[in-house]
Amino acid sequence: MVSLDNAVVARFARGGEHFEVLADPENALLLREGGDIDLDGVLAIEEIFKDASKGEKASDESLKHTFSTTDPAAIAKRIITEGELHLTAQQRRKIQEHKRKQVITTIAANAINPQTGLPHPPQRIEKALEEAKVNIDPLKSVDEQVNVALKAIRPLIPIRFEEVNIAVKVPAHYAAKSQGPIQRFGKIVRHEWQKDGSWIGVVRFPAGLQNDFYALVNRLSRGEAETRIITREGQK
Repeated sequence: MVSLDNAVVARFARGGEHFEVLADPENALLLREGGDIDLDGVLAIEEIFKDASKGEKASDESLKHTFSTTDPAAIAKRIITEGELHLTAQQRRKIQEHKRKQVITTIAANAINPQTGLPHPPQRIEKALEEAKVNIDPLKSVDEQVNVALKAIRPLIPIRFEEVNIAVKVPAHYAAKSQGPIQRFGKIVRHEWQKDGSWIGVVRFPAGLQNDFYALVNRLSRGEAETRIITREGQK
């Protein structure tokens, strides 16, 4: 269970009936967005209220009538995912800033400047969001807001989401230990072992992660691996 001091009210209304639970704001948002969150980390009290501020509990009859069950866990999940979440101003600002950083990170990882083929630094994306006056909604998912942000900053900076296929050849001396980390970095389109013991693979991943990929390969092979861009595939 979470602290009552940090809990907020999640409210659900149906057919003239009102139901409330007390929940952790951040974990409640994760649950609303489809996250696999244990309700013990969401609820402050495993109790369904008619009015949480007064401590007035909902009757079993009203729960059964509205939710077809009296199971508090199942009902609480519906209240949080389908109802309204009431955040304090401080909570909204904290969650809003966290999601803003997530939006910037997501765009930086997936987008490039189509004029140069290079990723945009996060600072450039952040500045463009400020110039475009993009408002981050703490109650909406990051994925949903990435699309909105991308449309807003396109008039300000050349930007496009792309995936890139990069061929990499790792010398025999480093091939065995390098293969696993490289395969985990992205999707392996194809790969093969050479007669000399070297490993060749074509890896697909978001174009904004190119610098991270090169850094990984160089670290694993001490700068001896070879890389080459095969194709770029635009997404949006």
